[in-house]
Amino acid sequence: MLSVDRIMQKLDEHLSRNDYLSAERHLDYWLGEARLQGDDRAILFICNELIGLHRKLSHREQSLSFCQKALSQVEAMNIAENIGAATTYLNAATAYKAFGKAKEGIPLFERALAIYRRELPPTDLRFGGLYNNMGLALCDLKEFEQAKACYQKALENTTANGSKPEEAVTHLNLATAAEQEWGLEKGEGEIAKRIALAWALLNDESLPWDGNYAFVCEKCAPTFRYYGYFLYANQLEERAKRIYEGS
Repeated sequence: MLSVDRIMQKLDEHLSRNDYLSAERHLDYWLGEARLQGDDRAILFICNELIGLHRKLSHREQSLSFCQKALSQVEAMNIAENIGAATTYLNAATAYKAFGKAKEGIPLFERALAIYRRELPPTDLRFGGLYNNMGLALCDLKEFEQAKACYQKALENTTANGSKPEEAVTHLNLATAAEQEWGLEKGEGEIAKRIALAWALLNDESLPWDGNYAFVCEKCAPTFRYYGYFLYANQLEERAKRIYEGS
């Protein structure tokens, strides 16, 4: 059996340097090894990581292909109602949303949520991520009330956990939802409010400047820039760069 922990440790090293090419090569190599050894657990883990990596790199066909491989692997392992399956459902649903297939992703979000509710305490931070991603998909489908309900649940979860970067992400999602529902002019007040809240959270002095913080900074910067907060966006990108470079 392969050591998933060792695979993940090396993957994290590549991602902490923003070295996506090395991360892809690393995962492709170990996927081949996992298949040779018939290690179902490692195959599922690596397929899930490749869904996310190719999504981040905007590799549509590759990401969607690994969605199907991971979902098939869940069925083959007979773990469709386990917490590991919920991770796969969430990853696949998020990829579907990213590539214009939000409607297909909703049932997968719902399957993941049902498992989380059964297997996890309500304070588990994974709920925050699920609700945020499900909210994005619902906004694509113009189901704004349902989306805002998801974002509110995400805020409750991240606030309870003291997860300020993830809380900031939710506020930016709410800013985008306001524009999608009302337009820039009518949504201006709500957008400004959410931008200010997100910026304050990302500047909290208690936050460690680690890989997760760099990832969130990089993720949030385009939203700040889109709404005209160029200085904020530049600062976040500079922080992410310094973290990835190890300075």
